[in-house]
Amino acid sequence: MSGKLYGVGLGPGDPSLMTVRAVEVISQADVIAYHCARHGRSIARSIAAKHLRADQIEERLMYPLTTETTDHPGGYKGAMEEFYAQASARLAAHLDAGRTVAVLAEGDPLFYGSYMHMHKRLVDRYDTEVIPGVTSVSAAAARLGTPLVEGEEVLTILPGTLPEEELTARLAATDVAVVMKLGRTFTKVRSALESSGRLAEARYVERATMPGERLGELADVDAESVPYFSVAVLPSQVDAGRPEARERGEVVVVGTGPAGPLWLTPESRGALAAADDLVGYTTYLDRVPQRAGQVRHGSDNKVESERAEFALDLARRGRRVAVVSGGDPGVFAMATAVLEAASQPEYADVPVRVLPGVTAANAAAARAGAPLGHDYATISLSDRLKPWEVIAERLRAAASADLVLALYNPGSRSRTWQVGKARELLLEHRAPDTPVVVARDVGGSGERVRIVRLAELDPAEVDMRTILLVGSSQTQVVRRGDGEQIVWTPRRYPEA
Repeated sequence: MSGKLYGVGLGPGDPSLMTVRAVEVISQADVIAYHCARHGRSIARSIAAKHLRADQIEERLMYPLTTETTDHPGGYKGAMEEFYAQASARLAAHLDAGRTVAVLAEGDPLFYGSYMHMHKRLVDRYDTEVIPGVTSVSAAAARLGTPLVEGEEVLTILPGTLPEEELTARLAATDVAVVMKLGRTFTKVRSALESSGRLAEARYVERATMPGERLGELADVDAESVPYFSVAVLPSQVDAGRPEARERGEVVVVGTGPAGPLWLTPESRGALAAADDLVGYTTYLDRVPQRAGQVRHGSDNKVESERAEFALDLARRGRRVAVVSGGDPGVFAMATAVLEAASQPEYADVPVRVLPGVTAANAAAARAGAPLGHDYATISLSDRLKPWEVIAERLRAAASADLVLALYNPGSRSRTWQVGKARELLLEHRAPDTPVVVARDVGGSGERVRIVRLAELDPAEVDMRTILLVGSSQTQVVRRGDGEQIVWTPRRYPEA
């Protein structure tokens, strides 16, 4: 009969943090296997040393390389793949002979560990058991003595080997983070923390629970002194305390996209997480997750100017304020109101930033296909802030220019005739069978996207949660094999 394979988690380094099951398996196994670099020393073996027997077979799985270059025809990846295949074959020979094999793994065997490469190659052929271990993440949090995640916070674990822009985006978007594999990546990780505005929070843990352990503020660490066995930690923000006053606050206008969290950009997530105060229309504020310590200031949808001045007043008192807007804040939304208020002399020294979001036109277009594939115009049908005569003139001009049209704010309970009038104006320049995308609540629970002929556009179907995309003379409607219709506007316009 074949032997049994064990992946044994040893914990973060202190031998006393090994589990009882790990000790049992190590002391009883016929073969003890462990990975090491070419110098031959193994941290994993040193952790388990006092539980090893003199009669056990030891398999030292020596990496052919670590960070150096190689002339292997498959490059670094090819050299490592070949090594793992050979190492697995060595273990398989013991298992075929009926021996039990314990592969030692620092931390947890299936958490960024080398054991998993053995596991994937052998688990389908042999009886296998994985013994979990305390990870370096848990050890680092324990040694820092601060909560890692609490309540609804989200923990993100990142390898420092990611590109810097990717690290920055993910650090900006999450509540709590641990960055592994520092060493040579430390300078890049530090830069990403700084770019994401998280450097002041970051803690540094080196060799947690092991000899030579070091803790501190990451911003104070010398890059030349950082080993591979170190992590960066952004701990829990619950009860961390937000300063009541700063020398200077700021206002960030954030676009949440057309619906919920799936439409948020990483930059917007980060701004929302970092804010002391959230200001916005209550419907949009409800899209933002609750965070400890933040104050929410919800209001009606018709008080944009008052909301903007309120946000700027908070920032003058040293608060970081996120003004929450639907869609893209610069498209018929809150950015204009905030910047208009910020142009007043009393707010001249308040920093204001605008972060983009997915606007309704782009969201609806993606659901329907690519109707905005060529030139298009964006027009609001709301006559609350401009006369209908201006709207009508612009509709005629855009229609006569054969532009695709994205019509925002087409109707509401108090505005019921504009869609019908717009249809009449457009039919003066467009064929009756011009495709119109009628998109309601894109991304929301009530999403409905239909394609109708311009002549058949029914104003009764349209409300404030609807956007209309009216095709040009070139816009195509195609029914595909699955029965679904798609709309697209060619990028090439026919020559006159």
